[in-house]
Amino acid sequence: MGKRAESWVVTDAFWQRVEPLVPQRVAPEDKVYRRRPGAGRPPKPARQVFEAIVYVLRTGCQWKALPKERFGSASAVHKRFLEWEKAGFFEALWRAGLAEYDEMQGIAWAWQSVDGAMMKAPLAQEAVGPNRTDRGKKGEQAPPAGGRPWRPVVAHRDRANVNDGKRLDEVLGAIMVKRESPPVRRHKHLCADAGYRSADNARTIEQHGYIAHVVDRRKEADIKRRDPRKKARRWVVEVCHSWFNRFRKLLVRDEKLARSFLALNHLAAAIIAFRKVPLKLNIIYG
Repeated sequence: MGKRAESWVVTDAFWQRVEPLVPQRVAPEDKVYRRRPGAGRPPKPARQVFEAIVYVLRTGCQWKALPKERFGSASAVHKRFLEWEKAGFFEALWRAGLAEYDEMQGIAWAWQSVDGAMMKAPLAQEAVGPNRTDRGKKGEQAPPAGGRPWRPVVAHRDRANVNDGKRLDEVLGAIMVKRESPPVRRHKHLCADAGYRSADNARTIEQHGYIAHVVDRRKEADIKRRDPRKKARRWVVEVCHSWFNRFRKLLVRDEKLARSFLALNHLAAAIIAFRKVPLKLNIIYG
């Protein structure tokens, strides 16, 4: 058995899925470049840039701490990262991963779950406020969704001590892969914990066509204990949090811009989606 590749290694099979989506650099039409033939440095290969971004996401290192002997200039990598984010590359990659997963495995549309997560954001310049769970330190609220098809939403220009339910409408309206409307409403359920128990949240869930199942964790455990045949539906969002926690760059937000942090979340979600595609050979490690 061969040696297992590190979690930040981009395999050939994975790169084949990524390469068609990489934005091409186009020179502005209103600018004229004058330089001698052969002068200047050629742009970094796209695969090298992508591998560097995955390395940062997986290891949690600072951009400037990228191994120079392997990836070259860290500032050049970060510049390309921002260019790709602006072009919508990371979101497109996630959408492609979800589409492949839905085609080969199938997204569990009937039962979906939602929950929020808190994280520290000591260097963030926007979209943060005092974290009510960490002695008022600077923090951020980012509710990712379970069941994979929803976009992580960062609380913009809001405080981190806002209840999760305040972001519910934005989350439910941010599905990346649209599904066909179910023939009957009973095929569309949404599970959430007690933090979403309010009249406003009930109306929001109803407006999006879901049947709400809002119970606290203790009651959920009691129901399962009384009737072992009952399935625990909300666990998918908890395991979704654990998948995101494997990407060390997301554990503490040290990105100054919210759009940069969202792009890293989109890339993590894309990797998760591609890893769940049922193939004979796992194209992504870690």
